Amino acid sequence: MQDIKAEIQLPTSDLRADIPFFTKVLGMRMDMIYPADNPQVAVFSGHGIRIRMDGAAGTGDGLVRILSDDPDGFAGGKRDLRAPGGCRVEIAERNPPVVLPPTQHAFVVRRLADQAPWIIGRAGMHYRDLIPSRLGGSIIASHIRIPDGGPVPDMVHFHKVGFQLIFCYKGWVDVVYEDQGGPIRLHAGDCFIQPPEIRHRVLEASDGIEVIEIGVPAEHITEIDHVMTLPTPDLRPDREWQGQKFVHNVGSTAEWEEFRIPGYICRDTTINTNTKGVASVQVVRRGRGQIPWTSHDTDILFTFVMQGGLTLEGEGKEPYRLEPGDAFVIPPGMGTRYAEPTDDVELLEVTLPGRFKTTIA
Repeated sequence: MQDIKAEIQLPTSDLRADIPFFTKVLGMRMDMIYPADNPQVAVFSGHGIRIRMDGAAGTGDGLVRILSDDPDGFAGGKRDLRAPGGCRVEIAERNPPVVLPPTQHAFVVRRLADQAPWIIGRAGMHYRDLIPSRLGGSIIASHIRIPDGGPVPDMVHFHKVGFQLIFCYKGWVDVVYEDQGGPIRLHAGDCFIQPPEIRHRVLEASDGIEVIEIGVPAEHITEIDHVMTLPTPDLRPDREWQGQKFVHNVGSTAEWEEFRIPGYICRDTTINTNTKGVASVQVVRRGRGQIPWTSHDTDILFTFVMQGGLTLEGEGKEPYRLEPGDAFVIPPGMGTRYAEPTDDVELLEVTLPGRFKTTIA
């Protein structure tokens, strides 16, 4: 097959002065220049790109952004440069750290009956935003569904996140993960923790599959890995990605214990342990006894109603009768009571961090 090359064309007003800038300052290679008697065009290559500087390309500033593992050691440590011919060059980190914005605490109730729009997102999946404010960008909670089952048009990819949960609400989905063996089927009630940057691919889903996905921070990058093939040959269940282990928690085998709020019981998903306290994920059901008013001191406390119902009472708030598909966020220090639960109530609670104190009034 013929080798095909692509170039980025940028305008220049001073090609002669651009040549030492691109070759010496930016460390690129000059591949072509013409005409010989009065050069107007030169092509430079390096850092994975080819740039065509053209004196006849019109006016206006071009912009080249170079991502480096050592931006402070590149181009003398300068981050914003301008070539003599006018082209701007930005130097940035190839893998910047994930920035977690401060949480803008708020009491949030999101009802399925409010008919928030379903947005078609990546790989044709439908997304419903469960926290519209996203608490200032600190978290995104999505209700995701795939109406028609079958193969999913996904690619090997990874997410640059601080924390990510996939909880299967209805149906099933097959996913394959880096260093975790062959495809894993996630059934309703099961969940995955996808550690930061673990490669994975969604393979197939049942009709009507629905999942709850939590991501921190709200805006994070998804990158496609065109090189890795899954499954990988190694099985490494104890591998860590940025201090977190992959978790596949199976709900049907879990043991139930007393919840942090009297009157309820819960099953732990082991996520608190395997993320070293980054987050905790628990499934909650009605227990026995009276239900008191409580408050908490964790940064983010998100809850999704999976089954049954309850009345959410909050200090200074009108009571909310909640049903399946509803979600709420309780800010730290606010007194609430999970009153009048149905016998079949089932909640998904996600907290960040995972270790915190609950105060009973």
